Amino acid sequence: MSRGISRDALAARIAADIPEGSIVNLGIGAPTLVANFLPTDLEIILHTENGMLGMGGAPEADRIDPDLINAGKQAVTALPGAAYFHHADSFGMMRGGHLDVCVLGAFQVSEHGDLANWSTGTPGAIPAIGGAMDLAIGAKSVYVMTDLLTKTGDSKLVSACSYPLTGVGCVTRVYTDRAVFDVTEHGFVVRETFGDTTVAELEELTGLSLGGPGQDGKVDRG
Repeated sequence: MSRGISRDALAARIAADIPEGSIVNLGIGAPTLVANFLPTDLEIILHTENGMLGMGGAPEADRIDPDLINAGKQAVTALPGAAYFHHADSFGMMRGGHLDVCVLGAFQVSEHGDLANWSTGTPGAIPAIGGAMDLAIGAKSVYVMTDLLTKTGDSKLVSACSYPLTGVGCVTRVYTDRAVFDVTEHGFVVRETFGDTTVAELEELTGLSLGGPGQDGKVDRG
């Protein structure tokens, strides 16, 4: 079985797809790595839901400011022109459709674009949806960054989510360690594979019928 790419490599791949001029929110966890790979010659403005616009990447160890953190309580930097505001104003930006892109993690993504990323339904677990629901519905494009498989080998791409939903029909694209998938009206379509991964292997791993680029450049779902 082919091996996937690293988290850093995947973060760099996502960063390359974010258009100049975008207002972007990076979800807690692996998505925060994307900040470290955004092109310095492009204007891409990062928003963090705890109340900052113009967030930069992670600081050097000797440059940490304890008052500058993202929603995951990680130390960040502030770019020239950065602004700070109330938590309620931040959520107003999210809910008001002012974010161009958000990058979120996921437990499951359905072929219809439904997202489950806040709970596995385990009894006794503490719910932690945070601002994910607002981001998933409010952002113009929702990118998911995740491993294709769970630690037990189950696919995170599914025909229908079995975990509590964060948002319905909200996911635009899924970036995994094995491949990139677009969510279309026909289900998942393989946009790009990594290493020697094939569409046939992805179908075996996910149990789904996947579209992919045919020799004529059109989507082949056969």
